[in-house]
Amino acid sequence: MLPEIMVDILLRPSILVVDDTTDNLTLMSALLNDIYKIKVANSGEKALKYLQGDVKPDLILLDIMMPGMSGYDVIRNLKSNPKTRNIPVIFLTAMSAPEDEKKGLELGAVDYITKPISPSILLTRIKTQLHVKAASDFLNDKNLYLETEIAKRTHEISAIQDVTILAMASLAETRDLETGNHIRRTQHYVKVLAEKLKTNPNFGYFLSETMIETLYKSAPLHDIGKVGIPDRILLKPGKLTRDEFEIMKTHTTLGRDAIKHAENQLGLQVEFLRIAKEIAYYHQEKYDGSGYPTGASGNDIPISARLMSLADVYDALISRRVYKEPMPHGEAIKIIIEGRGKHFDPEIVDAFLTLQDEFQAIAARFMDNESDIRAKIEQLNALHNTNNEENTDV
Repeated sequence: MLPEIMVDILLRPSILVVDDTTDNLTLMSALLNDIYKIKVANSGEKALKYLQGDVKPDLILLDIMMPGMSGYDVIRNLKSNPKTRNIPVIFLTAMSAPEDEKKGLELGAVDYITKPISPSILLTRIKTQLHVKAASDFLNDKNLYLETEIAKRTHEISAIQDVTILAMASLAETRDLETGNHIRRTQHYVKVLAEKLKTNPNFGYFLSETMIETLYKSAPLHDIGKVGIPDRILLKPGKLTRDEFEIMKTHTTLGRDAIKHAENQLGLQVEFLRIAKEIAYYHQEKYDGSGYPTGASGNDIPISARLMSLADVYDALISRRVYKEPMPHGEAIKIIIEGRGKHFDPEIVDAFLTLQDEFQAIAARFMDNESDIRAKIEQLNALHNTNNEENTDV
């Protein structure tokens, strides 16, 4: 355990005295040494070299008239460096003209004391400035703590949001013929498309970095409405009848309404939910107006949904399903090109064609393997058996 006197010395504020005159350094050391930890430098250059270290003084007493770097040069250097700009500087000088004092204060000094000094006045002013610095340091530490806490809470909220989205999306996936990797692939397809198009004047106004992240988070909810489609239709391996297809088409409206209901329960507008509603409702629209549910065409279809449309179709083509083998990438490209200006926005198709390597890399990264397909088959069989038992009971 350290002796009390050693603890007292360690806790004292530290002062750097900068003066080219040895007598002045000796005088300041004798006056201040019993109260503060004192460091001295007999030139501006030596002072700046000392200040490059990790330990910084709490206050600097700085002469102006020195050979080499003047006190004015030193303070300019201090104020231009983020690591030293907040150290209070008191000029201690023989330059007593009002314009000299004005210049010193304009450069950032907290006080200006002329020689010969009055020890009592100097000690009082040093004490005052150290109190000000202590209060400032306390507030800075408090602000840093609050900023850290805010960043932490924001990260937690974002993580909760991400988990909630994926949980909702996975709920839809459990009753679909697609695997969970479809969600991962399509959200990454949407992101790379958006990144590519953000410099395009027809898209850039919408595709800010924040919006691209929002699209990435919202994309997994595109088929959330399928939870409302009967199993006999949703899980049917063959082609749907006209009536069945009309029911299947309602998943877009069901999805939008489910998200809207969640938004109403929340009681406030949230950007990612707004985008999620757009994607869920419009992602089956076609550029030529032949899609559903509204028959919207061209730029009347939200950008978010136009991006999702291409991502969703491409993934459906190249991915293995319970009921089909994957289509080769080259054949999928041909179908996408054939849909340019019909099913898909032409400029999004053009962007897609430059991103084929990225799309293939995403598909490979989140590829459905045998265990994924087997798990999906078992899941669907369990649902099928459950439905049959319920029908039998009825």
